[in-house]
Amino acid sequence: MEIPLKVLDQGLYCPPGDFFIDAWRPVSTCIVTHAHGDHAYYGHDLYIASEDSLKIMNIRLGDFRSRSLKFGQKIKLKDTWVSLHPAGHILGSSQIRIETKNCVTVISGDYKRALDTTCLPLEVIECDIFVTESTFALPIYQWQTNEFIANEIKKWWAENALNGHPSLIFCYALGKSQRLMSLLADEKEKKVHLHGAIIPLTRLYNELNIDLIPFAPASESARNSSFAQDLIIAPPSAMGSPWMKRFPSCRTASASGWMEVRGKRRQRGIDKGFVLSDHADWNALIQTIEDTKAKIILTTHGNSETLAKYLKEVKNLDARELKGLSSIEEGED
Repeated sequence: MEIPLKVLDQGLYCPPGDFFIDAWRPVSTCIVTHAHGDHAYYGHDLYIASEDSLKIMNIRLGDFRSRSLKFGQKIKLKDTWVSLHPAGHILGSSQIRIETKNCVTVISGDYKRALDTTCLPLEVIECDIFVTESTFALPIYQWQTNEFIANEIKKWWAENALNGHPSLIFCYALGKSQRLMSLLADEKEKKVHLHGAIIPLTRLYNELNIDLIPFAPASESARNSSFAQDLIIAPPSAMGSPWMKRFPSCRTASASGWMEVRGKRRQRGIDKGFVLSDHADWNALIQTIEDTKAKIILTTHGNSETLAKYLKEVKNLDARELKGLSSIEEGED
């Protein structure tokens, strides 16, 4: 079976359709799986993506020429039929289904199977070739339930408030911040304070009627406020910056899949780690790959070699690394 994909200097290319996927250098036509900065780059002549992804990209990249697709809508690009399907990663995140004369290829982008009220759930698509991420493709990565994580956050916040300490959680501005806020959505009598980088994106989620805990910009709080009872959410880039001086005696945490490994917490110099990821854990990766019934599995990003070896030796599947792709992984934990 011929694989209708090539890895070029600009990124992943589909020759029969003459388009790129998540290209990191300017190209004529790029289908974007989702709006994180390591997948949606500036400078393409034409962007094709889901409606919600394009809304986010307009906030992040400004104006550009685009074509929006509804999930399940098929379009013809050269010798291919292409459609987008929910990936469950963040708002608007998509898998790309490519139908050629001889096979169906699905590029998963980034995905998860955990419940997330801020985006549509993963749609499993049966195919001949499945390109899967492998960010957390090690058996040590197995996620707790949303309820468990939400209760841990609430307990930590309450303990800090009791002792007069602001609670500051670092997590990515797009996807993770809003998911964390959705886990606290039942705390309607409370309010979280947001770093300025998170505000425009979160307002979009509000406009789309996604249920979140009430929020306000940290900059709008009363001057000399101690934030002693408050929860603040900020991107990792704010860690150690002058912006943090407004939160004296704060207790810090990180919400990330990497917090499964205690050494990562020490490296980041934080007080607490919450294991909350927008990627599939080990079990969800294996389940999804098997559910697609793909004849060929191509692994990429993260522990791609480990995953391909396991699928080949333990599951007796035709699994290979998709060579040549790397990722900055900006919002991907």
